[in-house]
Amino acid sequence: MTAPRWIIHLPTTLTSLDGANILAAALRDSLGHVSAIDFGETTLSEEDSQFLRTRIWCDAKLDGAGRCRRRDDHDGSCGATDEDPRR
Repeated sequence: MTAPRWIIHLPTTLTSLDGANILAAALRDSLGHVSAIDFGETTLSEEDSQFLRTRIWCDAKLDGAGRCRRRDDHDGSCGATDEDPRR
């Protein structure tokens, strides 16, 4: 049996989904070197609807090049290139 993983819920004072996406991307860019954080599994939710979560990034495995860093619902093929999280 594997040990359970822990989730850190990080409330913000942001009031827009765009702002939350931008903050999540900034956190991923600045803390991406921390191996204990799985940014590919990052989700967003409204404060009063925390059970309804929106996934940010696709995070599909790429051929020997890590994981997809494009938006979760992106068109076309996956890629390691960042995509504007507001789109």
